[in-house]
Amino acid sequence: MAKKTYRDALKEGLREEMLRDERVFLMGEDIGLNWGGAFKVTKGLAEEFGEERVRDTPISENTIAGAALGAAITGLIPVAEIMFGDLITLAMDQICNQAAKMRYMFGGQTSVPVVYRSVFGGGKNIASHHSQSLEAWFMHTPGLKIAVPAFAYDVKGLIKTAIRDPDPVMFFEHKLVYDKKEEVPDEEYLIPFGEARIRREGDDVTVWGTFQMLHKSLEVAEELAKEGISVEVIDPRTLMPLDKKTLIESVKKTGRLVLVTEETKTGATTSEIAAIVQEEAFDWLDAPIKRVNAPDTPVPFSPPLEQFFIPSGERIAEAVRSVV
Repeated sequence: MAKKTYRDALKEGLREEMLRDERVFLMGEDIGLNWGGAFKVTKGLAEEFGEERVRDTPISENTIAGAALGAAITGLIPVAEIMFGDLITLAMDQICNQAAKMRYMFGGQTSVPVVYRSVFGGGKNIASHHSQSLEAWFMHTPGLKIAVPAFAYDVKGLIKTAIRDPDPVMFFEHKLVYDKKEEVPDEEYLIPFGEARIRREGDDVTVWGTFQMLHKSLEVAEELAKEGISVEVIDPRTLMPLDKKTLIESVKKTGRLVLVTEETKTGATTSEIAAIVQEEAFDWLDAPIKRVNAPDTPVPFSPPLEQFFIPSGERIAEAVRSVV
């Protein structure tokens, strides 16, 4: 298998689904002929499929989300890109009050096969309106599925699964992983939602994380192995549905849990995961659950302040050592 970047694997998944089903189309700001997307994920697709199926939109996230919703319930399969995850706040009514609730409110008479793609996370020094991690907001909305691929292999398989899903999917990416490479098959494959992946096996402590924090956690695990600490690293791959079985089985094996995400701490997904383990695996815990998150402040613009804000490898290692 060839090594491909996360960006190229994602584009490959989109392209394969557009070739497979003519109802699939892309829409978003600057994704077409002139720019190819803010992170170049859709570069070249407008030339191949035309501007009807790779549609540049006005700069209006509410309009993008609403138009995608309308297209989905009338027979098309839109993949709508919101350039930065922070700007989904401008489309919360369309996504959380409309798309998420339609199947329920119409008694199952309609489905909403729409994918909302967007990017989270800091590390680019582009300040508080373009650097947040807000995935917990959508985890709190019944009716939405949430994919959080952190690796190239997963992003291709999960985007294809998302596009074929009859319900709305929030498909979140991280801006620092687009250039990371991994072996990715050329042939078609799908990754089911709700199946986590153990990225590294270990016996002493379980580390559960998302996005860029997974990459940092794997680096920390390598270093801690030199100290005789065996770290198991779990990649959830999707938050809704959540693979609780893999998480609980790992905690029962290691007896310890460290949760690592780039979200601000209060109300983060790590809070929900900690509660699940407390309820379902308390008797197997040998130490308190530790959470490693960003502080409860807006994301700083200043490069050194942003680096302080984002959880570091040192903080992850310190949390692991404290429970071991």
